[in-house]
Amino acid sequence: MREISLDRLRTLVAIADHGSFAAAARDLHLAPPTVSLHIAELENRIGAALLSRKRGQVHATAIGETLIERARHLLDEAGQALEDVRRQVQGLAGRVRIGASTGAIAHLLPQALEVLGQRHPAIDVQVAVLTSQETLARLAAGTLDVGLVALPQPALAGLTIVPWRRDPVLAFLPAHWQCPAQVTPQWLAAQALILNDGSTRLTQLTSRWFAAADQHPLPRIQLNYNDAIKSLVAAGYGATLLPHEASAPLNDERIAVRPLQPALWRELGIACRAENIGRPTQWVLDVLSGLSLP
Repeated sequence: MREISLDRLRTLVAIADHGSFAAAARDLHLAPPTVSLHIAELENRIGAALLSRKRGQVHATAIGETLIERARHLLDEAGQALEDVRRQVQGLAGRVRIGASTGAIAHLLPQALEVLGQRHPAIDVQVAVLTSQETLARLAAGTLDVGLVALPQPALAGLTIVPWRRDPVLAFLPAHWQCPAQVTPQWLAAQALILNDGSTRLTQLTSRWFAAADQHPLPRIQLNYNDAIKSLVAAGYGATLLPHEASAPLNDERIAVRPLQPALWRELGIACRAENIGRPTQWVLDVLSGLSLP
């Protein structure tokens, strides 16, 4: 079945607003025969008269009034849809989907979202808690726009991954422990440990740090939520190794923080599609780049 054209509905509404075919033609910049043709097509499609013409005046029939009311809503919705798309193309609005780990979401992403909210308040950012591998898979599938991923990563067709931040991994220890000024793998391996589980890049990083000193400790518990790990450290349950972002607060007096010897670093990168990046996504990338560290 042939659909009704919005142009025909716009012509019907213009006639109702102006009260004549001629005035509607002038308003729509159409030839008068074209306006008449639009109405004839609509009436043929509906199967009933939409307008009555008496003594030089044009009035809507009862059926015409019903269609005009619905047509106004449809035209308004179509206009709003076009405006929304235009704003998205211009980067004034839109939706950006980000994948990141809990650590990045807890301490890094809020800073970016605050700046983005000030500069581009109409951009809707949706955040998914994902591992680096999950993030890259979704980027490749087109269901994410930006990813914060652990480095290094292999090159992937269609994706760009650039270095973003390099943050130190530190030892977080119960404050009542007798802690050295610098924590070595040998000393830490002899303590009760709370570590990330084996699915994270951080676990691989810290395991290599221990293994380089011929240490292979077994943690008391493994979690993927850094704030929960810190809560257990504060309770005296054990020590942990976590990245420390320069802006992250250290205000829990129950936790002591020490540098590692040898030093260990967690590197993050920003991943996105290599081509066809929309303006809202580019604004997000620009804000994230402002939080980069050497």
